Amino acid sequence: MSEQIADQLGGVRGLIESSLPVLVFVILNVVLGDAVLGLDKRTALYWAIAGSVVSAVGIGVFRLMRKQPVRHAVNGLFGIAIGAFLAWRTGEAKDFYLPGILLTFGQAAVLLVSVVIRKPLIGYAWGIMANKGHQDWFGNARLFRTFQWLTLVWVVSLSARAGIQYYLWALGEANALGIVRILISWPIYAATFAFTAWAIHRVTSEQKAAPA
Repeated sequence: MSEQIADQLGGVRGLIESSLPVLVFVILNVVLGDAVLGLDKRTALYWAIAGSVVSAVGIGVFRLMRKQPVRHAVNGLFGIAIGAFLAWRTGEAKDFYLPGILLTFGQAAVLLVSVVIRKPLIGYAWGIMANKGHQDWFGNARLFRTFQWLTLVWVVSLSARAGIQYYLWALGEANALGIVRILISWPIYAATFAFTAWAIHRVTSEQKAAPA
């Protein structure tokens, strides 16, 4: 399961590549805007959008040239494109991050519903990733309870990530929002993944070791 989790995250390189377009956006928006060069707000924003999109495309092209998987690059480009379009339409740098914030809130809501109806999605994910597609954990009371509370852990994790970003979005702190997304979001995501793997491994290992 650890290998599957690493693959989903894209490894350290995947985390860096997914953060690079956001970092480019933040840097260009700050350097070209009032803080340094003093370009007007929209001009600085458009250059920041262009730089972000170009960097995301560049990552995909680089991976293609090296015949490496482009799944993470394509997913990242799709998200960047939506945010870039929204920021371009509104003229507000903060709206570059809004699609990601709403998506994260949506994921938390779906996970919460799955707990309420007693079909925790973390259990289904484990069945696909580590149990050869079998969903026989429903008959295992302890494993079922573990997946229920782990799904709630994910709800809290996702809500915290999105909540912090939404607060900064509401304040109009676009640059702070970008920095938070880079420095806080991914570490929280990775830590939640690692905790999930540990908790499931502990339960399954204890059950295998228990006398029949």
